Amino acid sequence: MSEILSKLHAVAMAAIAIRHALPGDACRSPRAAFRQGARALSGGVLSSLLLFGVLVAPAQAVIEIEITQGGENAIPIAIVPFGWTGSGEPPEDIAAIVDADLQRSGNFAPLNRQDLVANPVSGDVPRYANWRLSGTDFLLIGGIKPGPASGYVVEFQLYDVLQQTLMTGFSFQVTDQTLRSAAHQISDEVYEEILGIPGAFNTQIAFVSVSGVVGDRTYQLQLADADGENPQAMLTSPRPILSPAWAPDGIRIAYVSFENRTQSAIYVQDREQGSRIKVISRAGINGAPSWSPDGERLAVTLSFEGNPDIYILQVDSGQLRRVTDSDAIDTEPVWLDNENLVFTSDRSGGPQLYEVSARGGRASRLTFDGNYNTSATVSPDGSTIAFVHGAGSGFQIGMIDRSSGLFQTLTQGTLDESPSFSPNGQMIIYATEKNGRGTLGAVSLDGSVVQSLSLDDGGSVREPAWSPYSK
Repeated sequence: MSEILSKLHAVAMAAIAIRHALPGDACRSPRAAFRQGARALSGGVLSSLLLFGVLVAPAQAVIEIEITQGGENAIPIAIVPFGWTGSGEPPEDIAAIVDADLQRSGNFAPLNRQDLVANPVSGDVPRYANWRLSGTDFLLIGGIKPGPASGYVVEFQLYDVLQQTLMTGFSFQVTDQTLRSAAHQISDEVYEEILGIPGAFNTQIAFVSVSGVVGDRTYQLQLADADGENPQAMLTSPRPILSPAWAPDGIRIAYVSFENRTQSAIYVQDREQGSRIKVISRAGINGAPSWSPDGERLAVTLSFEGNPDIYILQVDSGQLRRVTDSDAIDTEPVWLDNENLVFTSDRSGGPQLYEVSARGGRASRLTFDGNYNTSATVSPDGSTIAFVHGAGSGFQIGMIDRSSGLFQTLTQGTLDESPSFSPNGQMIIYATEKNGRGTLGAVSLDGSVVQSLSLDDGGSVREPAWSPYSK
């Protein structure tokens, strides 16, 4: 618990230094830890942290997802096992994947397979009266068959049982490697067709996993599908990895690495090619990268000129421009749009969120509820800001509606941190603690749907970042 407390009570970059070098500081006040943690990194605590090795690792443990609270008005839908016209067993249970996706969203209540009144396959005409009697509103059927040359052809149809109409349906060719992706695409199509909102099932989550004991830990930057499957380790290290951030193209990921023996660095890695480049490593803090919506710039926290401040880094050219310049600690910048930033600062006496132009100038305070508000994330449409909120009862995920200014608390934990929006803006994934180890949680914007995500090998998970839609 002290590890997570010290992270919540410090600047993102300073948190790891506090965990490893200053463990007793976890009991200090949030403001004291916030300031001293950042100063410590500027003053050279890094030197005790940096014996680092970079390795390429195979697939890692799968994330297990548990729905701890579902939507009260979940829509009943029947998802029939897809027909298979090839020999032997079908290559994948597409219907089971779609069922799990839709149930996990909290918006749908798929019928149990034993309760299905029939088993139609792609091309069959549904008997709507029978499906109405079963209590379902929608019906999904489909089929898989061998492709004309190789791979498979997957097809599906979605029916409105009450209106007795075909809503949508199509077929597409896939390979063994893309069968699960095809299932997630079907889930996205069903979700959008019924709710009018794009789905986010065919996306990925980046996160940092931690295993081992203090003094002998392994950190990995991992990617997994949104359902926790197909995990891959992009980076493995005995030293901390921090702040993964997706570029808008869904291909590049920026993160903080401690592999240098004298200072931290920010890297950008291509998840498809595996290549990476060091984009900045100045004296002191190099932390909290955040991509601009145009994918050309990173907002970062640097302290090479003294205090931790916000800078804009042109990724291709390396050109650097300072945004804030104050006696306060300014950190954790995120983009509201291509021209404006939200960041954390203690200039009012404790960590709060502020807005500033990316060109610099006067910053305006955004948060006033509670004495601790940090780690902002902005919804894809820019209408909502989620963040870590502390008000004397631990730390939860809070949210502000930008148009109305309405504030609400979404989670009920005491150690919730690192929020990240899904690309459709309907869910927020965050880091938390369960049974003494780091796990992930996900919550809907109204707080009605709650999920718990943990590694099946018992390791800890932190620093989640939900990918954008693939370009």
